[in-house]
Amino acid sequence: MSQLLTKQPQQVCTRCVMDTSDPDITFNDAGECNHCIRAAELLTTKMREYREGVYEASRIAERIKAAGKGKPYDCILGVSGGVDSTYAAYVAKQMGLRPLAVHFDNGWNAELAVKNIERTLDVLGIELYTHVVDWEEFRALQMAFLKASVPDAEIPTDHAIWALLYKTAARFNVKYILSGTNINTESILPRSWTYYVTDWTYIRGLNRRFGSSRLRSFPHASLSRFLYYVLVKRIKTVSILNSVPYDKAEAVKTLERELGWRNYGGKHHESIYTRFFQSYILPSKFGIDKRKAHLSSLIMSGQITRDQALAQLQEPIADPEQVSSDLRYVAKKFGVTDQEFQALMQLPVASYRDYPNESNRYEHLKRGMRLVQRYGLLPKQVGM
Repeated sequence: MSQLLTKQPQQVCTRCVMDTSDPDITFNDAGECNHCIRAAELLTTKMREYREGVYEASRIAERIKAAGKGKPYDCILGVSGGVDSTYAAYVAKQMGLRPLAVHFDNGWNAELAVKNIERTLDVLGIELYTHVVDWEEFRALQMAFLKASVPDAEIPTDHAIWALLYKTAARFNVKYILSGTNINTESILPRSWTYYVTDWTYIRGLNRRFGSSRLRSFPHASLSRFLYYVLVKRIKTVSILNSVPYDKAEAVKTLERELGWRNYGGKHHESIYTRFFQSYILPSKFGIDKRKAHLSSLIMSGQITRDQALAQLQEPIADPEQVSSDLRYVAKKFGVTDQEFQALMQLPVASYRDYPNESNRYEHLKRGMRLVQRYGLLPKQVGM
């Protein structure tokens, strides 16, 4: 099975803080990595679609309102309780939109996340639909990913959210899904650290090989179903935070002041499992510190300096006591002993490439979609 790089970094980018903990990273003669070079291009070219094109804030708001006229909602918005999705909800209301908030409860919500969602949506006057997953089914799927020993074990949650948003949009005949993903804070994320969250073949294959439960109620969508949503139902995904100035630190202040939102202290820490996965499993087993990608994205958008990012990386990924507490909680919730969990941690490292997947089809599809979009034959999916 393939092995990810777990040794100490040998080279750090001179422009951002990405390093050779990503085995696929490359550098130019100036020591700048492929990630920040691509991020700079995205910030220059992709953002132009939002600042000047049809996704400019006032234009996209009018399009969404027109498409939703006479319907109970004019857009669907996924909410997790985190900064990005909460600020997306805030921006949507500022634009005068009528979103239906959709939340996927996978059993790992921090108590603060539940309170943040309830408080902020109540202040904003946004209705909430929560899908509560069958825990035993979902637990078995998450365990299957741990047994597969891949670094993208958060895919089950991300896929379910994606599928649920499109399914809900189709149900209410809504043509727009608002996403909190954005270029300013998420322009960098190595493929070796993650994988397409939409690949149902990959998820189903791992569950069949390592799982102990059939996925009867788990929200999912195949590639053909995705194409149905896009081509037949004409549903568009818009990263609304790209349409407005988005500074993360300022957004946090706004949410705290206007909505009573409270900070978690880390990206995606609204989920206990995500907090544990990023603080313990990724660095301990895979040699991955996701802060490097998050901080590098902020560097590229001018929200922090490289020196500030390097200083943050000198600090521990998480409080050791919190990690120890989370370890006990996660093992107990999964129904395994500490020894059984550590045995999972010792399995040989693998990647999505070691299992059946549709990565080639997705790459061909992306190229094909870009081509037909150029001639206006397909609505742009502008999530990122």
